[in-house]
Amino acid sequence: MPTIDIHLHILDPADLRPWAREYVQASSGEEIEDRWQMMRSPELLVQMLHDNGVDYGVVLSEISPITTGVVSNETVAEFCAGQGALIPFANINPSMVANPARELERCVVEMGFKGLKLYPTYQGFFANDSIVYPLYAKAQELRIPVMIHTGSSVFRGARLKYGDPLWMDDVAVDFPDLSLIQVHGGRGFWYRRAFLLARLHRNVYLEIAGLPPQKLLEYFPELEKIADKIIFGSDWPGLRSIRANIDAIRSLPLSERTKSKILGENAACLLRDVLPGT
Repeated sequence: MPTIDIHLHILDPADLRPWAREYVQASSGEEIEDRWQMMRSPELLVQMLHDNGVDYGVVLSEISPITTGVVSNETVAEFCAGQGALIPFANINPSMVANPARELERCVVEMGFKGLKLYPTYQGFFANDSIVYPLYAKAQELRIPVMIHTGSSVFRGARLKYGDPLWMDDVAVDFPDLSLIQVHGGRGFWYRRAFLLARLHRNVYLEIAGLPPQKLLEYFPELEKIADKIIFGSDWPGLRSIRANIDAIRSLPLSERTKSKILGENAACLLRDVLPGT
């Protein structure tokens, strides 16, 4: 089973808000120039992933001009084109598009995107807001997974009230055939709530990007009870080493089966129509 990182960003410093650029620089340390180069070159990014033991990576678009910056769908589609190890996920900012569902269909059908990432805390909407429901309906029709940012954020302008995983409960009920991924696992306030939603709903998953792996069992003491729902993501370039995070997960007192599910098997199930041989 491959190792899959479901949470990667490619960023151009010119397109970032100053505080977002500073955060990337602080997170990367002396490697910052190498990382800017990787985020301009798909070949270098793929090599970095393979060097860190990752077989496939999901690259995320982000259209959040107020809080972080803009990484357009066109940029991500072009970056991932022809790279079998890179899987593009679109972003639709519902307040900036006249017909979000039509735009999502264009991204998937014409541009080759394999999933959708939503940023409620950065873009100012609740996950169960009626403005987003056409996107969920279209994603369910297209049979693609939807990632939704939950929990805290360090970026200026983010509003944490939109990050409560509980808003996803309505979505899980109203779209039972839509795979929903709680990004960052409710980081900060809502670990227990995120865990319960993943345990309660068959279509809700819990992603762990941005969480220190050595603390996973502190945040989710009964993690192994939802072993089929935990998905690995790094949030690169917002960390020093993907391999270090993978090694930390492998060192946890969990069954080898659970570790395999976290590091790739669960994501592969969600992306089974994308990955060869899964």
